[in-house]
Amino acid sequence: MLTSISGRSVIVTGASKGIGKGIARVFADQGAKVLVVARTLADAEIAAAEMGSGASAFSADVGDWDQCQAMAAAAAERHGGIDILCANAGVYPQTNIDEMDPSEWDLVLGTNLKGNFLSVKACLAELKKSDQGRVILTSSITGPVTGFPGWSHYGASKSGQLGFMRTACIELAKHGITMNAVLPGNVVTEGLEGLGDDYLRTMAASIPLKKLGVVEDIGFAALFLASREANYITGQTIIVDGGQILPESLEALE
Repeated sequence: MLTSISGRSVIVTGASKGIGKGIARVFADQGAKVLVVARTLADAEIAAAEMGSGASAFSADVGDWDQCQAMAAAAAERHGGIDILCANAGVYPQTNIDEMDPSEWDLVLGTNLKGNFLSVKACLAELKKSDQGRVILTSSITGPVTGFPGWSHYGASKSGQLGFMRTACIELAKHGITMNAVLPGNVVTEGLEGLGDDYLRTMAASIPLKKLGVVEDIGFAALFLASREANYITGQTIIVDGGQILPESLEALE
């Protein structure tokens, strides 16, 4: 059991559902004080209520600088500082390039990539004060490792997160802050469940472990990277995908 999380101040963006909610729940279960951030306050409040008294809700669009500053100020006021930022918020509309309006490209990059920068920048002053400053980015295998039709903007944003991280972690290191990224594969979330059992079985068949991930799988990876025990790890990526990217072809799984 990681012993360095209890009582820590944690911000999780995009935390009202899916992977973000799973990350926030894992930290809350370990005794952290979690700010559950989502665009819609009502959604954030519902999620926070499920996590117990250690979690509270806040509404912010991570693509907006003023709102990111307000988010950081709220965490500092409620928790006495900021120790850990889990920059998870992201959007993923699926549109092929020939049909994509440029405004959709801007939305995805503005949320997924610029939103990471703004979140880190807003929290930086408080992270510098912590003796366990941590930043964990939620990237993806899509973009850095794989591709999928309709997600050119999403893939670009997720690859861009890693480029941002590799320089940012050097700048943050002098303050004792580490910065790492988790790259999820196919994880069961509310949206994925709606695609039906046949689709889920087909996806699972292409994964060596023969099952999709759950949101807690990503949460526990983030928990380790946020811990004191991971003090000497920075600028790194961890793929959490059940081995999905490893086979050269489906024949390798037969």
